[in-house]
Amino acid sequence: MSPAFLAALLAVESGGNNHAIGDHGRAIGALQIHAAVVADVNRIHGTRYTHAGMVRRRDAVTVATLYLGTYATRERLGRPVTDVDRARIWNGGPNGWRRTTTEAYAKRVAKQISRHDAGRK
Repeated sequence: MSPAFLAALLAVESGGNNHAIGDHGRAIGALQIHAAVVADVNRIHGTRYTHAGMVRRRDAVTVATLYLGTYATRERLGRPVTDVDRARIWNGGPNGWRRTTTEAYAKRVAKQISRHDAGRK
């Protein structure tokens, strides 16, 4: 996960608030992680993260990296993966890259990536 992509996710999801709670209490932490994402990562990677632990930035970033590393792959998409694909999967689950409902979210992330990149010039 590139620094620009991570910064964009943090900005869009919570403004960087490690203790953010959203989606009626179902999503927590700076990356607004749901329990199902944690369970999926633990099942696939043999880890033992907890949903409550997603308020720890380092753990949340690791879970997001593992999740996207599992589902945002060239093998699954049949082509090179873009940050737009990653954003859509983060927002809409393993097949989020196919769902039209994730397009607006991906645009918000892309806009934040552009801001991040512009700030580095």
